[in-house]
Amino acid sequence: MKSFLAELRIIPRVVWPIAVLIAGGVFSLLLFVAMPRDPNWQKWSTAAQVTFATWIAVFTLAWILLIGYVNADARRRGMRYIMWTLLATFIINGIGFILYFVLRDPLLVACQKCGALGRSGFVFCPQCGAELARSCPVCKRAVEPSWNRCAFCGMQLTRETVGIRE
Repeated sequence: MKSFLAELRIIPRVVWPIAVLIAGGVFSLLLFVAMPRDPNWQKWSTAAQVTFATWIAVFTLAWILLIGYVNADARRRGMRYIMWTLLATFIINGIGFILYFVLRDPLLVACQKCGALGRSGFVFCPQCGAELARSCPVCKRAVEPSWNRCAFCGMQLTRETVGIRE
């Protein structure tokens, strides 16, 4: 639950009141303008009308907050946030959101030496050149701690060759 709340905090603060205002407007528009004028909706009970308008307003609120989340999350991942926000907004039936969550990049990693952000697959910091991950001494690609050989060039990896210090 804490991680969900932490993820909600990345939604920009300006999006929350905008979402509430638009959802309230949708609720009011449905309940006080659209429903009294439609003969089919007039047959519904007042409780059913309020429930329907509430669900549509909650859906609208969630949709706008999700758009804000995609925008902020794409920014923090170093992605093209305007493109992803527009795709998530305008591709129908939520497919844009699904595409974003399937195709999004991993979170950026901060360099311990200079604090610059780099992709998680980077072996060296793009700013200062410090090592971000263990690398093969021959091909300089990132290697996993459990590997005995480099998966890219086949070099035998020992504790000394990948720079593991005890």
